[in-house]
Amino acid sequence: MQTQNKLSRLVQKVNSAPAFCRSWLLSMLFGRTIKFAGTAGVQVEQLDWHKSRLKLSNRKKVQNHIGSVHAAATALLGESASGFLLGMHVPDDKIPLLKSMQIQYLKRSTGALTAQAQLDDDQISQIRSAEKGEVVIRVLIKDQLGVEPVEALFTWAWIPKVRK
Repeated sequence: MQTQNKLSRLVQKVNSAPAFCRSWLLSMLFGRTIKFAGTAGVQVEQLDWHKSRLKLSNRKKVQNHIGSVHAAATALLGESASGFLLGMHVPDDKIPLLKSMQIQYLKRSTGALTAQAQLDDDQISQIRSAEKGEVVIRVLIKDQLGVEPVEALFTWAWIPKVRK
């Protein structure tokens, strides 16, 4: 990939570290940048140019009243997976903004959740070249049994930063 921004350069450095510490390093980077995701304990398992995979363990602080991952925490996981991936491509002179999320809760989840987002080459080209625009990212969210308890679409926009 030719064009890099601050985030993608950091991720590239982390991805060149030994495999055993990459997830921990990416999760620390992400958690310090996006405080709410860090507080919830979102873990970055994989992040590259085309794909992100994040995990959220079913711990007490993110549970709902029936013991599964809370709906808001599930939405946070999907937003994080799509936003972090989009962030790899948004030029440094643009601001990424979540425009909308469509989440349908279909089933009760069991255990930890994993969210996976992907971008194709056309989407990446659009993000990198358009002055402003938007892209819809489908996020596949599965529980530890492999069930997809929610269907999720996140619409992200990017706009130029305002210069002072």
